[in-house]
Amino acid sequence: MNENTLQRWVPKSVLCLRGNYTGHDLLSDLIAGVTVGLVALPLAMAFGIASGVSPQAGIYTAIVAGFLISALGGSRLQMGGPTGAFVVIVAGIIASHGASGLLIVTLMAGLVLILMASTHASAICAKNHLSRALQRGQR
Repeated sequence: MNENTLQRWVPKSVLCLRGNYTGHDLLSDLIAGVTVGLVALPLAMAFGIASGVSPQAGIYTAIVAGFLISALGGSRLQMGGPTGAFVVIVAGIIASHGASGLLIVTLMAGLVLILMASTHASAICAKNHLSRALQRGQR
């Protein structure tokens, strides 16, 4: 693999730390993270309750997912957290298939995303005239 190919697969969080990331940037990011956490954690507890699991499971999920999204995200300006519209999907899957069914569906969705990324599915989307921001995840 050449340097350019490797650069495409390195998470933006790593690339941003290589650049001119200052102490002021870190302080701003910490304040933003605490602010998002104050909103996201109660919301995650509500999602846990709505999904039929404990509020603690919702908190654990939000923390782990938040760290993974931030560490592996595709944009330095990306924010990851629970969204209100998602609870309808999660509750429906858990009602029909239980928590283990939700885990399987989540893993399947992840595999589809990996497959789409490795086959450069955005090239197919480009032919259908979708915006560049949508194709590339706001790069």
